[in-house]
Amino acid sequence: MLFGSFCISWLLFVASGLPATGAQPPNVLFIAIDDQNDWIGAFGGHPLAQTPHLDRLAERGTIFLNAHCQAPLCNPSRTSLMLGLRSSTTGIHGLAPWFRTLPEWRDRVTLPQHFKSAGYRTLTSGKIYHGGVGGPQQRLREFDVWGPAGGIGVRPEKKLIPPTPMGNHPLMDWGVFPHRDEDKGDYQVASWTIERLREAPRDQPFFLAAGFFLPHVPCYATQQWFDLYPDDDSVLPPVDERDRDDTPRFSWYLHWELPEPRLRWVRENGQWRNLVRSYLACTSFVDAQVGRILTTLEETGLAENTIVVVWGDHGWHLGEKQITGKNTLWDRGTRVPLIFAGPGVTAGGRSTQPAELLDLYPTLIDLCGIDPRDDLEGISLKPQLVDASARRARPAITSHNQGNHGIRSERWRYIQYADGTEELYDLENDPNEWQNRVGDPELAEIVAEHRRWLPKVDRPPAVGSQHRVLTYDPATDEAIWEGRVVTRDAEIPQ
Repeated sequence: MLFGSFCISWLLFVASGLPATGAQPPNVLFIAIDDQNDWIGAFGGHPLAQTPHLDRLAERGTIFLNAHCQAPLCNPSRTSLMLGLRSSTTGIHGLAPWFRTLPEWRDRVTLPQHFKSAGYRTLTSGKIYHGGVGGPQQRLREFDVWGPAGGIGVRPEKKLIPPTPMGNHPLMDWGVFPHRDEDKGDYQVASWTIERLREAPRDQPFFLAAGFFLPHVPCYATQQWFDLYPDDDSVLPPVDERDRDDTPRFSWYLHWELPEPRLRWVRENGQWRNLVRSYLACTSFVDAQVGRILTTLEETGLAENTIVVVWGDHGWHLGEKQITGKNTLWDRGTRVPLIFAGPGVTAGGRSTQPAELLDLYPTLIDLCGIDPRDDLEGISLKPQLVDASARRARPAITSHNQGNHGIRSERWRYIQYADGTEELYDLENDPNEWQNRVGDPELAEIVAEHRRWLPKVDRPPAVGSQHRVLTYDPATDEAIWEGRVVTRDAEIPQ
């Protein structure tokens, strides 16, 4: 009887895909895509999206159809993922500061550092952290090996679109112009990652990170990628002209005077279709770069013992809610693609349970069998990676500046702003979040249930915060945006 129990246990262990005791732990291929929303074929976010390589990865792994960022902006989102802490815990809400400049996080062990301490060789290229991380010594502290920074790459001689209402911002541009894919930063990131896979030693596991810049603006793509998408209105997302009529005024403050233009300007300047095609074209281009990496992973024989995780750092609006860009707490601003594949992951899984980017740190620890940590705010997604229908204990929580939080369960989205105003959407019957139902008496219990998940720790902006940091003074009912007071009577720029 004892022998029979042992055999069953061993078969279950082998079936899980995890290495047996004494075997080398799995490698990690960690792929980030900047500003990537769910316009990926397998995720169904746009009916015309062509992403064959990510779709094939999804087939051999598990995807999370309800995954969300912790903050809808690059720096706080990536800081949260790498530290395993919410932005409401760190106080990092804007594009600065770099977390190592803050005494309380100066020695915090990040995700790659934890893997390095477990014997992994850590390598990175492109955009994983936001912005610079200091000099050579600091860089080596974060990763063992650094590749090219990636980024925009080749640019046109002059901008392709007219100046937006915020001026001639260098990032606000999109379109097609004559250039080669090989001249783009993301192509170079993929090429460097491919070389590291080809030369990877077999006697030491690796944690290899590749961060792609596109489809972040400026969305420049070569003609072959534009030709994948029709030059007609079939590419445009659905919008409701009165969508913002039932949203709190405070919701506008979260993207007050940002460089991303409103839908009104994009339309008036004949740029909406061009922007959407540019975004889709860049998404397909990045998919091809991911495909180059995955092909090499197979050719080198590394795929069998490599966990691949692909994630986006936050969502992106392309006209929905009458805006373009990020910085919102609706699904379009928070929902991200999240794919796991490799040992320990069930093929063909499609989870609709809420998941958070915060969960990547504990999940990868769990899958690789390295020492756990008790100071992480995320939850391992391993139960859903084994069985996509497995229930999750809590919703996904996104914060954007102090006091503004979105709570996403399997069916509902609840938002509370710093001035106490609220929103509630039934994603099952209203996937576009067009009808704010927070005032419906029959939904009071739903509101109360989601309200209880608001972060208990909600720190003000950290020292050194700058750009896009909003604070609110309840005593005066004033929002302070980059040092300027805006009140309920202030004119919202359209």
